[in-house]
Amino acid sequence: MTPARKPWLLIAPSLALALFIISYPVFHMAYQSLHEISRFGVVRGFAGLGNFTGVFVDPVFHATLLRTLIWTLAVVGGSLLISMPLALILNQDFHGRSLARTIIMLPWAVSLTMTAIVWRWAFNDEFGMVNLSLQALGMIDKPVQWLASAALAFPAEILVGIMVSMPFTVTLLLGGLSSVPQDIYEAARMEGATAWQQFRLLTVPSLRPFINMAVVLNVIYVFNSFPIIWVMTQGGPSNSTHILVTYLYELGFRLGRPGQAAAISLIMLAILLAFTWLYVRMQPKEEAA
Repeated sequence: MTPARKPWLLIAPSLALALFIISYPVFHMAYQSLHEISRFGVVRGFAGLGNFTGVFVDPVFHATLLRTLIWTLAVVGGSLLISMPLALILNQDFHGRSLARTIIMLPWAVSLTMTAIVWRWAFNDEFGMVNLSLQALGMIDKPVQWLASAALAFPAEILVGIMVSMPFTVTLLLGGLSSVPQDIYEAARMEGATAWQQFRLLTVPSLRPFINMAVVLNVIYVFNSFPIIWVMTQGGPSNSTHILVTYLYELGFRLGRPGQAAAISLIMLAILLAFTWLYVRMQPKEEAA
C-alpha cells in the first residue's frame, strides 16, 4: 500500500458512516418526491416529476422562493454589517470588556424557539414591549399590529433574524481579530495611515477567511431557519411571511402533500449546493485580483 493511501484507509470507516448518515435522508426525499404519498405516509404510486410540476406552477412557491432569497440576504448581510463594528469594539482593551462580550454572547445560549416566543410577545399589539416603548417615546399614537400586517411582519422577523445571528458572527470575527498581528498596525501608524486606511487595507484582508466562513455558514443556517418565522407568524398573514422551509412544513404536515414537500426539500438542497460551489469558486479569483 502506498503512503498516500494510508490516510484514506484510516478515515474510511468514519467517512463511510458520515456518507450514510447524509445520503440516506437525501435518497429518501428523492424517493418521496417521485411518488404520490398520502398524508399518512402511504405510497400510492409513481408520480414521476408530477410533484415538481405541482410545485413550480404554484404561485405561492414563486413568492416564497423570492422571499427566502430576500430573507437570507437581509439577515446575513445585516448581521455581518452590525457584527463587524461590534467585533472591532470588543477587540479593544477597555474596562468591562469581558462583561460586554458575555452580554453579546448570551442570546446564543438561548433556544431559538424561546427567543422567537419572546419576540412574538414583544410585538403583541395590545401589551407588547415594542408598542409600549414607542408610545412612551411619543413615536406612535396608537398600537401597531406588527405581526398582523403583511407589510410589517416580515421586516420585523428579519430584524429578529439579524439579532439572533449576531452572536455567532461576532464570535467568529473576534477569533479572526485575535489572530491578526498588532505589528502591522504599529507600522501603518508610523507611516501615517488613518484608521479607515488601516481597516480597509489591513483588517479586512486579514479577516477575509473568517468573513468567508461567516457568510457560508450563516447562509446555510439562515436559509434553513425554521423557528423564527413559524413561531412568530406561521407564514401568515395570507402566506406573506412564508420561506421555503416553513412552506414545505405546511405542505407536508398541514395540507397533506408530503411528495411536494420532499420536492421543495431537494430544490433547497440544490440551491445551497449551487451557492456554496459558486462562492468557493469566486474566492480564488478575488484573492488573485
